[in-house]
Amino acid sequence: MDAPETLTERQAFLALNSLPDIGPVSIRRLLDSLGGDPRAIFAAGVKRLEEVRGVGPAASSSIANWRAHFDLAREEERMAAGGVTFVTMQDGIYPKPLRELHDRPVGLYRKGQYNFDRPAIAMVGTRRTTLYGQATAKKFAAELARLGFCVVSGLARGIDTAAHEGALSIGGKTVAVLGCGIDIVYPPENLDLYRRVAETGAVVSEFPFGRRADRQTFAMRNRIVAGMCAAVIVVESDVNGGSMITARFAGEQGRHVFAVPGRIDQATSRGCHQLIRDGATLLTSVDDILEELSYLEGLRPKPIPPKAGDAAGAAAAGVDASGLSAAEAAVMACFAGGAMPTLDILVAQTGRKPAELSATLMMLELKRYIAKRTDGSFEARGGG
Repeated sequence: MDAPETLTERQAFLALNSLPDIGPVSIRRLLDSLGGDPRAIFAAGVKRLEEVRGVGPAASSSIANWRAHFDLAREEERMAAGGVTFVTMQDGIYPKPLRELHDRPVGLYRKGQYNFDRPAIAMVGTRRTTLYGQATAKKFAAELARLGFCVVSGLARGIDTAAHEGALSIGGKTVAVLGCGIDIVYPPENLDLYRRVAETGAVVSEFPFGRRADRQTFAMRNRIVAGMCAAVIVVESDVNGGSMITARFAGEQGRHVFAVPGRIDQATSRGCHQLIRDGATLLTSVDDILEELSYLEGLRPKPIPPKAGDAAGAAAAGVDASGLSAAEAAVMACFAGGAMPTLDILVAQTGRKPAELSATLMMLELKRYIAKRTDGSFEARGGG
């Protein structure tokens, strides 16, 4: 068995993360028992390992013969070639909410430079989504990203894709958590989305290179999606959908659960309606999230500020900015990605006073750039 000094801490974590017959709970118990250094696990004898609760002959044998199960040099070569790092549970940038989980992953393979330094909100839902579900997911994701939150999802078809797209549409941060090795893009049609998420945020996985997705890995992925976040939003799900598993994890982990209502005759609404009946918060606007999370003004994440007079920002909202003042263009940039902000959200995003914004909004209404909705939010008309 190798002495501790033959491996770095990161290499030891990499190896432990990939071994069969031992999971994150047992690894955590071993760390607690052996002083917190993962190298000490490989230096301990079989008898000492099996003194730890939950560690039997299969696990101790896997650790003692780890080189037969895991090719460390090959894994490190793949990581270097793919621009992938391994963030361990002892690293400072390891997502803080994940530390609260009793079964937190030993580490996360990460492609991208995002350091998990923003409050995160997960958005999940069915793969067989409706146009309503896609539009709703994109709108909420764009608004949350604009407010400074990181949007977390699973890169799957449907709602996951819409959530990532919504965050990216306004230049926000988004994290994709995979249920397979980080070198596998699933579904394959999301290769371009995978690349765009990695460019500005991060793609992460707890699974080693080459691990294919299955029922077990998707469930493990779902616990990370929920565990990384302060809240989980479910947009369209049947009662037996995978998103319901994520919502269950969120409830068990003490996270807030939000559900978007849908049509009563639609199968993809049944899961959301069941969640609402069971106590999830009905979600109709981003204000519902801010109110439920009780974010004080000084504790909210820093919003992404639109640039005053930024014609590109206004264009992203689908309007011609040539007839706008600098103040009006700054406000119109907040409507990018189909966002329908309230006055409070506009105050947070622009940094302007409510009275000043009210006057600007009135002028934009008169110019027919925006319309005020019955719920108090505003919607872009698409041009003057």
